[in-house]
Amino acid sequence: MKRCYLVGMVFLLVFAAGCSVPVEQEAVEENMTTRDLAGFVREAATYAKTAGEDAALAEFNNGAGRFSRGALYVYAYDYNGTLLAHPYEKDAVRTNRENWTDVRGLPAIRIGAHTAADGGGYIAYLYPAPENGSIDESAKGTYVPKIGYVAPAGETWWVASGVYLSEAAGPGREPYPEPVSAMIDLVERGAAYGREQGAEAAFSEISNASGMFVDPAGHYLYAYDYNGTLLAHPHLQASIGTSLIEREDPFGMKNIRALRDTAESGGGFIVFVWPNPEQENREELKIGYVLPGDETWWVGSGVYLSEITGEDASFPSPAP
Repeated sequence: MKRCYLVGMVFLLVFAAGCSVPVEQEAVEENMTTRDLAGFVREAATYAKTAGEDAALAEFNNGAGRFSRGALYVYAYDYNGTLLAHPYEKDAVRTNRENWTDVRGLPAIRIGAHTAADGGGYIAYLYPAPENGSIDESAKGTYVPKIGYVAPAGETWWVASGVYLSEAAGPGREPYPEPVSAMIDLVERGAAYGREQGAEAAFSEISNASGMFVDPAGHYLYAYDYNGTLLAHPHLQASIGTSLIEREDPFGMKNIRALRDTAESGGGFIVFVWPNPEQENREELKIGYVLPGDETWWVGSGVYLSEITGEDASFPSPAP
């Protein structure tokens, strides 16, 4: 689905531990789209190039500045992973977070830097939801999906902002954008089918490319055991029976292992990198959802970031 989804009460947070932000302030616009978010970040990048790095960083660090619009604000990193600006978490500025990963192991800062270096674009990751006006990165159970946009601000640094996925649904589309809600429903139905009809029946139906677990938009289910062996897939028939547990994406994340660990912990969201066949198999971030079938197998599905933003979100060049 190539369309932008309206963003309601936008609440933007950043990659900064223990961040305290104005969570009760409203965004500038109630009907902001993901394109508006991109435009806001590009505006900040243009300002950085015209005002100069020092002046721009001072403005981005200013909680009352032109790029701190209530809950909408910009943060900045250099390409070495050092946080350069954040209007609400001054103590974290000048700390290096290059190797920071989200709760599932996605190296979000490196992905943001790579995307910015290639001209900018959308990213996705998991980040803690706010509680009592603050963010606690050590609270593993609070991580939820976010969508961000990044843009180069100069030769050595980049700027960004982000919105929680639940707030990217827009009016009347709660709690998530439609492709994500449909994907979650698909996974829930697949896990329930396996419990009701048995694992073998579930694997047979999941592997059927025209079966009940391939929806009109092309979303599908897959099933693995907890050793990472592929048990069912409508499009990777030749790999069924093969362990993919050591598969590693271009950024170094072992995504099958991370998906397995997510299912083993009870299931939920995960963001990972996977080739997109609609973009000539270029790598793209994918928001996934997995659930355990029983104690021996699990099931999952995913939505590419481009399905939510309506724009090509694949990586235009190989990751470092």
